[in-house]
Amino acid sequence: MSVYMVERDLKGISMEALGGAQKAAIGKAEEMSAGGTAIRYIRSTFAPEDGRCMCLFDAASDADVKRLNDEAGLPYSRVVPALDLTP
Repeated sequence: MSVYMVERDLKGISMEALGGAQKAAIGKAEEMSAGGTAIRYIRSTFAPEDGRCMCLFDAASDADVKRLNDEAGLPYSRVVPALDLTP
């Protein structure tokens, strides 16, 4: 499995809607994993001033990450391989 970063433009999103989007990503990852596609939501970072949001997922491919976001109805501009540098 590899880490992938999902870039989103969520300018103007409410905190309630942001929380709902996070729950949707977590729920869809759990659903996909239970169905045999190994994928895990790691975390998100949101910059409210400009609406940028970066979400990290652990998955076998970028296609799985794109599928998760498409099926969950979550907007994104791109999905790229990433390194999680959490100490």
